[in-house]
Amino acid sequence: MTDFFDYFAHVDLPTPTLSDEEVQRLFVETFGIEVDVQPLGSQQDQNVRVFERGSTTPLGVLKLSNPAFSEAEIDMQGAAAATVAQRSPHVRVPRIVDGPRGAMSAWWKSSQGPIHARVIENVSGRTLMGSSYLSPAVVEGLGALSGAVSAALADFTHPATSRVLQWDLRHAERVIDTLLPLEPDPEMRDIVQRAADTARAALAPVKASLPIQTGHFDVTDDNVLRAPGATVPDAVIDFGDTCASWRVGEIAVTVSSVLHHDGASPESTFPAIRAFDRLRDLTDDELIALWPLVVLRGAVLVLSGRAQVRLDEENEYATVALDREFRILEQAISVPIPVLTAATRAALGRPGAPERAWAGPSILSSGRHVALDTTTESPLNDGGAWLDTTTLDHAAQRALDAGADMVTAPAWSARLTGETDPLPSTTDTIPTDLLLWLAAPTRIDGEAVVAGGTLTWTAGEEIVTISGASGDLASTVLPARTRLVLRRGVDGTMPSERATPALAAAWREVAGDPGAAIGVPTPAAADDDSLARRHEVLAEVQEHYYAVPPRIERGWREHLIDVHGRVYLDMVNNVASVGHAHPHVVAAGSRQMHLLNTNSRFHYRAIIDYADRIAATLPDGFDTVFFVNSGSEATDLAIRLAMAATGRPDIVAMREAYHGWTYASDAVSTSIADNPNALATRPDWVHTVDAANSYRGKHRGADAVNYAPEAAAVIDALAASGHPAAGFITETYFGNAGGVALPDGYLTEVYAAIRRHGGLAIADEVQVGYGRLGEWFWGFQQQDAVPDIVAVAKSIGGGQPLGAVITRREVADRYRNGGYFFSSTGGSPVSATIGTAVLDVIEQEGLQENARVVGGHLKRRLGELGATHDLIGTVHGSGLYLGVEFIRDHETLEPATAETAAICDRLLELGVIMQPTGDHQNVLKVKPPLVISQASVDVFVDALDRVLTTGY
Repeated sequence: MTDFFDYFAHVDLPTPTLSDEEVQRLFVETFGIEVDVQPLGSQQDQNVRVFERGSTTPLGVLKLSNPAFSEAEIDMQGAAAATVAQRSPHVRVPRIVDGPRGAMSAWWKSSQGPIHARVIENVSGRTLMGSSYLSPAVVEGLGALSGAVSAALADFTHPATSRVLQWDLRHAERVIDTLLPLEPDPEMRDIVQRAADTARAALAPVKASLPIQTGHFDVTDDNVLRAPGATVPDAVIDFGDTCASWRVGEIAVTVSSVLHHDGASPESTFPAIRAFDRLRDLTDDELIALWPLVVLRGAVLVLSGRAQVRLDEENEYATVALDREFRILEQAISVPIPVLTAATRAALGRPGAPERAWAGPSILSSGRHVALDTTTESPLNDGGAWLDTTTLDHAAQRALDAGADMVTAPAWSARLTGETDPLPSTTDTIPTDLLLWLAAPTRIDGEAVVAGGTLTWTAGEEIVTISGASGDLASTVLPARTRLVLRRGVDGTMPSERATPALAAAWREVAGDPGAAIGVPTPAAADDDSLARRHEVLAEVQEHYYAVPPRIERGWREHLIDVHGRVYLDMVNNVASVGHAHPHVVAAGSRQMHLLNTNSRFHYRAIIDYADRIAATLPDGFDTVFFVNSGSEATDLAIRLAMAATGRPDIVAMREAYHGWTYASDAVSTSIADNPNALATRPDWVHTVDAANSYRGKHRGADAVNYAPEAAAVIDALAASGHPAAGFITETYFGNAGGVALPDGYLTEVYAAIRRHGGLAIADEVQVGYGRLGEWFWGFQQQDAVPDIVAVAKSIGGGQPLGAVITRREVADRYRNGGYFFSSTGGSPVSATIGTAVLDVIEQEGLQENARVVGGHLKRRLGELGATHDLIGTVHGSGLYLGVEFIRDHETLEPATAETAAICDRLLELGVIMQPTGDHQNVLKVKPPLVISQASVDVFVDALDRVLTTGY
């Protein structure tokens, strides 16, 4: 039929612009309801949110269709929406609202001619357009919606589906040919022309065989909604682009809408493509067509948006969209189409093409060849040498001196060595080039062109460039003992210097290995199955950080580095107290391993020296040390000491604390985050007092002074009942809750209460002690209190399994009455030597002072964030033990648990390791290595600011 809309007969399509007054008049005349109106944006229709006069609850969205669209097309949109609702009931779709005169759908005789008006149900939720960032889960949900709608409409038919829309990707090339000559900006014309030409060429071989069906073809970020409180979208609105077109166009349009969001790249769209493929099973031809169609969609958006603004300068919706439409095109062409196609196949688990082979002879005669290992685990990178730009050259020179004719650092393999600016890190870590050093000047075989210090060798589609020599290459002779950079490309396209792990294999498949061109091919990387193997061989309960964690294989100071060479900022690792791989600690442990490592019942000096050193950090009277392997063992032993010294079984502990996983330490642990049944499963010898949390506990603010007398009353009541407690145990600074300081005077009063009944005060310093608080070396010093027993671990070993319990001789001697104590490796020669080295570093490098200064700066900056982001309730802590507590409501303090988890995941994407803590898992536990610099904590705060600003 010829009555249906044909874009090419209506290239100029101005939006209806009825005034608010006219809309209100026609609405009451047609539908019998007086309304208030709130204009909404649209490209070619006029959309208005309507409210019954005086109400704040929306009646629906009034859509005034462009007069160019026929009644049959409007009927088709409603029928398509109803079909999706019936066949995919989990997908929410809008319906026509019923009013007092029936369905609110009619033709209006307006001042701008006949216009169809319909009131569409206001579907609850928010679109994704307001979210600068889309998480992988949201992107996956978007693709799943696209697939569900496509599946529901697979056999939907209607005469009006034959209409010709500018958004129908079957007509994209014609739309571009129509609009491109009208674009006044020559630079923009050139960008779009080149993009479109490349996409046309890639699409041409398959477009005749692409399946066609009816589709929505606008399942995009501004046409989907997520219900209040939901994470992923579950509603699709605006069926205005429904037509018959290539089936793959549905996901191509969806993919394009992801690309303009904060931090998005083509590989960010893979979760959506996977979700769509699970429902629609993309054919091989559709996979070939996908990225060319995304590029064409971007080109159409750019040209159409700019044309619409020229036509309708008052259309704010179209004007605001210009930047994001160009970003879609920019991202779509940021990686060559063949590479994206190969990467998409890999993401879907489809077989890839063989790597592009090298067909010709070797450009160089290799002779004796040495390949340098530059990966994360290479010894070249030990001791921070990866940050030295000369490390590679020195290693190459050593190999040449030893008789090598050629030394290479291969392409397509992580190259950590020579990284000079580790933070903020990016995911582009895989080098696409090969570094080359030669023992003697070497002539290139074959014809080559030399210009500006770069030699270019071409043969058919193959391109190889060699650059990096100092000065210009005077001929096709490569100089000796100079670092040269060799890169291989194809069809005029050269890869950028680095690729992401997700794209590196695809780039290699398309462009090939530059090593093959000189006769030294790099073996393809093996698939990493370590996470699957971990799940097979370790108990499920022995969990790991993150659902899909990076595989970390190196640490240095406050940095952690994965197998792909990506550097992360470690903001959570109080185990590595003096930094990862500190040279003094490494050297001490290595030297002692050469000498002796055995069980602690032998007599050797290291354990004595270390016991003296650790006791010297404590107040007078702490003269006896027990060594164990962990914090759990330390608190367990501390409890047993109290029981043995007093002859009593009962212990008083603070609620919401975590003390360990051994029998006794778990018994006094009441954190429901670590054990949901903690309070209900305590043995009867454990008695608890309220968590002394002045921010969200029973008593808040100034009322927190009530915690201490109430805890003392519990201790007094136990004694009065004939069951005086053996001891009272608590973290001296509420670490498990996120670094919350106890109320002033709390420990002084509660310690006095336990002691007046003959009990002992146990200080759990496992997390907060050892200089981390900055102002104080031990947490109990913040309270101006002195315990009877101190349990400590984590920080004291710098990553070595090491814990200690320190007390007075008379307490320790009572334990002897029940037998003897030993820990085979607690305080072993190596552990004691490493523990001593950790203390050396803390003292000699002033790390407690660093915690005070850098931690103070960090807390100030986090506090400033709290002034601009409502999600931040408060910032707890001191020094380098801080907690950022996220809440949804500043009155109720409703914990933002889901948000905190999502924030941690987004921070990981930005290269920051962070985890939640607290019973509600709504507090960031900020406890980095004590060596962290101010520059690094600024990276963390800036990343957190970005996450809170752009979304998670």
